[in-house]
Amino acid sequence: MRIGELAKAADTTTKALRFYEAERLLPTSPRTSSGYRDYGLDAVARIGFIHRGQAAGLTLAQIRQVLNIRDDGQPPCTHVRDLLDTRLAAIDEQLTQLQDLRNTLTELRAQADQIAPDTCRADQVCRYL
Repeated sequence: MRIGELAKAADTTTKALRFYEAERLLPTSPRTSSGYRDYGLDAVARIGFIHRGQAAGLTLAQIRQVLNIRDDGQPPCTHVRDLLDTRLAAIDEQLTQLQDLRNTLTELRAQADQIAPDTCRADQVCRYL
């Protein structure tokens, strides 16, 4: 199928497909005699995997690693599980940091309720911070 047909079937854009090809996420497609890209049906599934990987927060480099493992004939499931574990740990750390930030902001906001704005001195930007 041509690039426009693939884009429609995979719910993406031709620009994205060209990018995936340039980034070696999508193998270089064979060309027709008139120079058009000619993708097989397997490209739709591959693009679906790329999109699911991105939705899970994997980087394109990580997705490329997984695809390379599969292209070498090996099941990448253990590698994917490890990537998901790493991603979950990173998200847990971010959530902890966000909760700490929220607690700090809540504390500052409560203190701001106790300080009248007109008590700020000229040499201070704002007493709330």
